[in-house]
Amino acid sequence: MAVGRALAVAVVGLRGHLVEVEADVSSGLPAFGLVGLPDASLLESRDRVRAACNNLYFHLPTGRITVNLSPAALPKAGTGFDLAVAVALLAAAGDAPAPTAGQYVHIGELSLDGRVRPVRGVLPAVLAAVRAGRCDVVVASRNRAEAELVPGARVHPVATVADVVELHGGNPCGRNADGTPRTARLVLPAVADLVGAAGPGGPGGTLRPPGPPPDLADVLGQAEARRALEVAAAGAHHLLLMGPPGAGKTLLAARLPGLLPDLDDAAAVEVTSVHSLAGTLDPAAGLMRRPPFVDPHHTASVASLVGGGSGLPVPGAASRAHRGVLFLDEAAEFEARVLDALRQPLEHGELTIHRAQGAERFPARFQLVLASNPCPCGMATGDGLSCVCPATVRRRYLARLSGPLLDRVDVQVDVAGVTRLDLESGGSPEPTSVVAARVGAARAAQTARLAGTPWRCNGEVSGAWLRGPLRLPAAVTRELDQALDASRLTVRGYDRVLRVAWTVADLAGRDSPGHDEVGLALMLRQRGRTS
Repeated sequence: MAVGRALAVAVVGLRGHLVEVEADVSSGLPAFGLVGLPDASLLESRDRVRAACNNLYFHLPTGRITVNLSPAALPKAGTGFDLAVAVALLAAAGDAPAPTAGQYVHIGELSLDGRVRPVRGVLPAVLAAVRAGRCDVVVASRNRAEAELVPGARVHPVATVADVVELHGGNPCGRNADGTPRTARLVLPAVADLVGAAGPGGPGGTLRPPGPPPDLADVLGQAEARRALEVAAAGAHHLLLMGPPGAGKTLLAARLPGLLPDLDDAAAVEVTSVHSLAGTLDPAAGLMRRPPFVDPHHTASVASLVGGGSGLPVPGAASRAHRGVLFLDEAAEFEARVLDALRQPLEHGELTIHRAQGAERFPARFQLVLASNPCPCGMATGDGLSCVCPATVRRRYLARLSGPLLDRVDVQVDVAGVTRLDLESGGSPEPTSVVAARVGAARAAQTARLAGTPWRCNGEVSGAWLRGPLRLPAAVTRELDQALDASRLTVRGYDRVLRVAWTVADLAGRDSPGHDEVGLALMLRQRGRTS
């Protein structure tokens, strides 16, 4: 028999690599070998493929079967290779004789009765196929909407292996045991398709049901915290909210995504690809145009926060928050090593995860929002008379928020409790739409100023640029220089204050920061303490 060929895609990190699947059937004792660095789930495809084909009367040869996944040095994982393996074998057996079998990219998992099931990571896989010049892609029917998000892709949705055989010009009815063609196609009983790994309820996480976004108009009082939230949104700065229980820290953090502008095309594809890999994508909603909001529980492990897993790594909460907001409520309740694992993405905007089968990078340029009580009882505010925690307990509690981590947080504010005066003031707080308009204008000013640079907003600008082409006069930075001389600021903190100062100036419509903007930025950095 001739060698049958089909194409598949191996997704490693966010990068897709075209894989040629070759199937050879030779004489000898019955055997089914799969080579080319497959993982355990891919090795199990031998049983799924054989059962799926046989149950649809596509009887595989009984000789020695060898399936090669090329390039052999590239690690391959997951059940998405099932369909390509089946097509290559059927091409070798003569059931899928058309040359298109070896030219189309096939992505899908097989059930034992021959159905094609959806898989994760279809968007980055199809994107890689189109970029490699292979625009014809065969996917499960449930993955059709996601695959069609890629411009230029010619998507061929299939429900069963028989549909794939028919697509490639073969007999979709299969063959009898004596090898003669069947004339009646097997009709599978109607069974509701399970979303499985590819749907929003899969193991990768659960998407919240759509609804109206929370509005800033719901937040009473908190003028200082609202200003800090607006500054953080305008410049993509990291934010710490410190205050007693019930002060509105979580309420404020949940409203930050509503202040952020929509994602551009490149960012939307990147964010959607991450959520496709994580299994948290709703393909019916199209590309993710709004910044994501991810809020892991304080018992989250390092692997769940930054990504990991056995074999090839998968994205964690930090990558799912890419170009959006990562909110850590009760931040001091997280393990210290979990929080410190965020230093790399905070500094570089990406995560490098090392595993036995290789190291992979995931994008993780998010806005970090930390909310914490000042002590275990939460009442260590003002004069602290109502706090019942010993001093050593308070220090140990906040010590989980390490100095190196907080040094990377641009805006740090105390959130006081809401008073009866706030409730009875009767004023109308600014809604999200009004504040978002100011944020959008500030972002537009940053885009114009940073044109031709690799940065999009003030929160990403390097210190060398701030102290070089954007250097401010000594009279403007005098207070900031004094804080650096007195070791109240590190050089990193100095640069971050400058970033916030530029954002404050952008919100005010100024061409550059003055003494007042730098002073406000320093106050926001030191939780209201300027000395």
